Amino acid sequence: MTTATLENSQQTAAESKFEWPLCYDAENFIIGRIDAFTQQNTFARELSRRMRDETGTLILDWIDFVLLPASDEKEARSVGFTEDPLADAPPGQKQLWHPEAMLPRVLIARSNAKQPLAAGIRADDVAFFAGVHGLTNEIEGAPLSRYRWLSISNENGAHFGAIERRGYRGYLPKDSDPNAYLAARELWQTRRRRWEDDRAGMRDGLQRIAEMVELVGRDLACHLVFEEERRYWQKRNRAGTEQKRRQDLLGLGWANHDHHTFRSSRACFVDLIKAWELLGFRRRERYYAGAEAGWGAQVIEQPVEGITIFNDVDLNREEVEIDFSRKPLPPQPELGTIGLWCGLHGESFLEAGMHHLECRFDFTLLRDQLKAEGINTMEPFSDFPFLKQAFTEGERWPVRRARAERLLKNGSITQTQFDEFMSKGAIGSHLENLQRWGGFKGFNQDAVSVIIAETDPRKQPEGAVVSREKDTPHF
Repeated sequence: MTTATLENSQQTAAESKFEWPLCYDAENFIIGRIDAFTQQNTFARELSRRMRDETGTLILDWIDFVLLPASDEKEARSVGFTEDPLADAPPGQKQLWHPEAMLPRVLIARSNAKQPLAAGIRADDVAFFAGVHGLTNEIEGAPLSRYRWLSISNENGAHFGAIERRGYRGYLPKDSDPNAYLAARELWQTRRRRWEDDRAGMRDGLQRIAEMVELVGRDLACHLVFEEERRYWQKRNRAGTEQKRRQDLLGLGWANHDHHTFRSSRACFVDLIKAWELLGFRRRERYYAGAEAGWGAQVIEQPVEGITIFNDVDLNREEVEIDFSRKPLPPQPELGTIGLWCGLHGESFLEAGMHHLECRFDFTLLRDQLKAEGINTMEPFSDFPFLKQAFTEGERWPVRRARAERLLKNGSITQTQFDEFMSKGAIGSHLENLQRWGGFKGFNQDAVSVIIAETDPRKQPEGAVVSREKDTPHF
């Protein structure tokens, strides 16, 4: 077997894997160390309480790392933590991670003190976090650089801080070129999203990503692209806007994101994956639900920036075994749920933006807190001891007449559906409420198939929320 063949077979095996293990021992190890830490540090303990009470989130899902004494290394390794292949730890420390679980990283120190030595939470902007909490400590790391550390408090030997990251998963500050950073960000912020020819729009996006990578490298370019994609999605999703407001009241931002979901037409799907590959994404599991639900998905992950994407596309029964992320799909006369959504709103990569952002929460707390704000949650589509998932009720968006007329002309919608979409709009986006246990990293394929069908624009319920954004042009 040649090297190329071996690499291809290994990649194919990785892509087809979706039975991720449950790592309760590793999770309990981390939770125990976090609990011990918050007992020693008043600020961390109070912030953990406020995260639950005011945002419906858990401190576990905000923790970036815990720094532990050398005496904890053996136990950490026994529950699955191992050397981080992308390690960039401070001198004298080891950087460990759990490759099969969604858990914070572990830094091992030289000291053998009994209690945890330090912990850091992720925030989108540590200067903003400092302002929210009235902190005046100097921030380590230059503005807009790859890694910044804000020391919050050091109490009883437990040092608590906040971390800001940009395309980097180590722990060493390094100056960056702010002019290149701002130029790359502007390339994505100012790109044209509305195109009559979606393939031309995809080519433009690919070119801009290539220019961004040339300016700042793929990992930082990835950070900038998804920072803007979340912002674009949020402005048309009331649940997202409200939850971001709540999290920003604690200075946190969206650093608890779990995955981003993009929908694509069959014609644009290969180009969509090419765009993500330019940003350093690697293929994970593929979902083949075509035979039962008319769709498929390619899950991909950017290991440095820590972004996961669920990429959805219509699939036919006979295409179940096709590698649809590499082989172009031919056009089909009848649109499924994904194709119709793209026909009504546009490609997620372009005019429509993401279908949903999924973040990690305390599932029950978030549902109840959002309900108090007038935002309802659909029935859970995953309800397991290790995974709970549910969408907020769909945000209904206006539909451009030209798009609806095209769908009517080619027989994809009926006249009655056309009239409904023109008068009431169509379901566009959601916020997804997710809680994981056991560090579970995967998804529930059968449940996702059900919720895809439930979010079909042709099945939209009466009284769905109408977006505040009008049908304004995007140049």
